[in-house]
Amino acid sequence: MTDSKYIQIQNVEQAFKTPKGRFVALRDIQLNVAKGEFVALIGHSGCGKSTLLNLIAGLTKPTQGVLLCANKEISGPGPERAVVFQNHSLLPWLTCFENIYLGVERVFGGSESKAQLKQRTDEALALVGLTHATHKRPGEISGGMKQRVGIARALAMEPKVLLMDEPFGALDALTRAKLQDELLAIVQKTQSTVVMVTHDVDEAVLLSDKIVMMTNGPAATIGEVLSVNLPRPRNRVELAEDRHYVQYRKAVIDFLYTRQAHVEKQAA
Repeated sequence: MTDSKYIQIQNVEQAFKTPKGRFVALRDIQLNVAKGEFVALIGHSGCGKSTLLNLIAGLTKPTQGVLLCANKEISGPGPERAVVFQNHSLLPWLTCFENIYLGVERVFGGSESKAQLKQRTDEALALVGLTHATHKRPGEISGGMKQRVGIARALAMEPKVLLMDEPFGALDALTRAKLQDELLAIVQKTQSTVVMVTHDVDEAVLLSDKIVMMTNGPAATIGEVLSVNLPRPRNRVELAEDRHYVQYRKAVIDFLYTRQAHVEKQAA
């Protein structure tokens, strides 16, 4: 196995049974993700982005085809693949520390001491700048902080792959920008392989090494893959004036709003 094919998605189709018959959400999905690569999945609502992410997470199984991670078939969820959802999914009765510790204990509890588990949890909180919120419960912190706890919980399990489903979608623009910048720094430090679902063109270009653009559903597939060759570390203020950044942004917008103009607009 080469590092360029760390995640392999081969001839994948995903269909669901519905009262109206068989619904094909995804078809002919072929994609390789390299080790340490940051990949964004983008497309209109209903194009199967989250369905594809769930397949990589092992939360659902494909109707056809195969998915591999590190040359092993993905047959269910595993600690090497951590998921961060749009909803932070924190347990409200636990503190920030306890929410993270729960995941750490599940992965490392059999092989590490309580002191080591506590150290992992403390380091994860520090990584997302939340040491001061250790003893606070989710109801006592902001939406952005909750999302950082969700990211810390995922990273504390030392996953090989970080899967993110619009993790900043519910946040205001300033909080979103701050967390994007933090995520850039964290990924630089951890060298994680990341697959992220987003609706946001600027977010996709800023964060990604590769943007996977999906065609409209149903029976959505990969329409185009755009390599983003912008040097890292990336600075959003400098990039706003960068002609390459502008070109990448234009290419994604052209795909989404010209070649994949939303079906509702076409019908109008």
